Amino acid sequence: MRHGLLLIDETGRIVLASGQTLRLLGSEKALISVGSSLRQVLYLVRDHAGDTWSQVRAQLPRSFVQPDSSRFEVTLRGHLLEVHLHPVAGGRWAVAFEDVTARRAAEAQAEEMARHDLLTGLPNRLLLRERLKDALGRLQRTGEACAVLLIDLDRFKPINDTLGHPMGDALLKKVADRLRSTVRVTDTVARIGGDEFVILQTGIRGASDTQILARRIVDLVGRTYMVEGQLLTIGASVGVALAPNDGEDADRLLKNADLALYRSKLDGRGTYRFFEPEMDARMQARRQLELDMRQALARREFYLHYQPQLQLEGNRLVGCEALIRWQHPVRGMVSPLDFIPLAEEIGLIVPIGEWVMRQACRDAATWPAPLSVAVNVSPAQFKSERLVEMVMSALSASGLPATRLEVEITEGVLLNESEKTLQTLHRLRELGVRVSMDDFGTGYSSLSYLRSFPFDKIKIDRSFVSDLSGKRDGEAIIRAIAGLGRSLGMTTVAEGVETADQLERIRAEGCTDVQGYLISKPISASEVFKFLTLDNPR
Repeated sequence: MRHGLLLIDETGRIVLASGQTLRLLGSEKALISVGSSLRQVLYLVRDHAGDTWSQVRAQLPRSFVQPDSSRFEVTLRGHLLEVHLHPVAGGRWAVAFEDVTARRAAEAQAEEMARHDLLTGLPNRLLLRERLKDALGRLQRTGEACAVLLIDLDRFKPINDTLGHPMGDALLKKVADRLRSTVRVTDTVARIGGDEFVILQTGIRGASDTQILARRIVDLVGRTYMVEGQLLTIGASVGVALAPNDGEDADRLLKNADLALYRSKLDGRGTYRFFEPEMDARMQARRQLELDMRQALARREFYLHYQPQLQLEGNRLVGCEALIRWQHPVRGMVSPLDFIPLAEEIGLIVPIGEWVMRQACRDAATWPAPLSVAVNVSPAQFKSERLVEMVMSALSASGLPATRLEVEITEGVLLNESEKTLQTLHRLRELGVRVSMDDFGTGYSSLSYLRSFPFDKIKIDRSFVSDLSGKRDGEAIIRAIAGLGRSLGMTTVAEGVETADQLERIRAEGCTDVQGYLISKPISASEVFKFLTLDNPR
């Protein structure tokens, strides 16, 4: 028999005992065998059960008087035994013993592993919630305050992507070690996601305690790491929520810490922010704007305006830039500055950008040739596998010749200068589509990008044009960009021209085209025809 078994008759004597049972119950002083009394067995259990005897003694009388089977556990000589009592007809009993020591140890180990992160050994989300629940319980009983610090690693993903997951895992282990070193034994450091960590700080006296810890985390995580012979540098953004001021339950504290973390990222990363009630209001407004924007396409609330571009030689209109507008039924006119960044962040810029491309091609197809239309394409659209196919489809559906379409990109598209991005640009060029760089001069590497791809046009950022009146170096910068474009055979467009003085200075510096309110404000597609018929004194 794998398990022990005792059969006890109606007089309380053992009439059958398996070898396993005898080994578990027997001792040198008192041997248990067939014929031994139940009282002898109980004496042995009492002598070897230790702390579990009191539970056994309390349960046994109830077990022997009830008609059904019962079960309890007892520890004998370091073995955890599961005891099953089964009544048998005639007042007899069958007692089965199972040694569950190894099974309970395995279950305890599995339960422990289920509460810890396998990579770093830190508590995971489950154990964090248990400890947070305990901390909030102490808050209710004794008023002991606590804090939740949500930590997100900055610049970790590029390391993980370029150097591989093993390198990323090794870096995460080092981060975990540093975080452990920043806290007391009463605090908890947990890993709850890929590069997300949480610190539960208990027994705090005030916000200053947590501020010191948050500042130390930003500093320590941001120091250089040596991983497998390579120097790596990342950073940490931290969001902080304090109990009870920012919440008295786990969900609210974690949510508010997340809102504070989001704010620290907006403020430039590599810093910490404490939760403020206004953050929740801003996030609710952001979520509502997201919901409204998702419905705006289906409700046809978006439309396009076009800002004319004037060629200075001959003062003739050569094209228009498509600018999206959103007329919300309740909000009214929503500025692109308010919704375009959010659309890029949540990925909605791809379907919106496709609609803009198709609508702009349809509108431009009604204009007289060779008038062109310029459409901005975001970095997110360039990550899409079907950008070129979408452009081809928009041209085919509208009947607009590819030579009359211009794709405008910013430095963000070329930031990684991947082979795939350059291949996409060359495929657009092969279709006949022209490519221009928007906001030239505001990025870090615009000059190097001109070497990477032969742009048709560079658009001088409006900030340089507005500097013409107030800063002496404005003209020099525009002159340099215009000269660069001329030497490379590229058209140069000055954006944001609002005064006649700016126009004359730009003309003198050698720019080929201009765009701005002096020429025309953004107008509807139908108004483009009226603009063409006007006499332009410039």
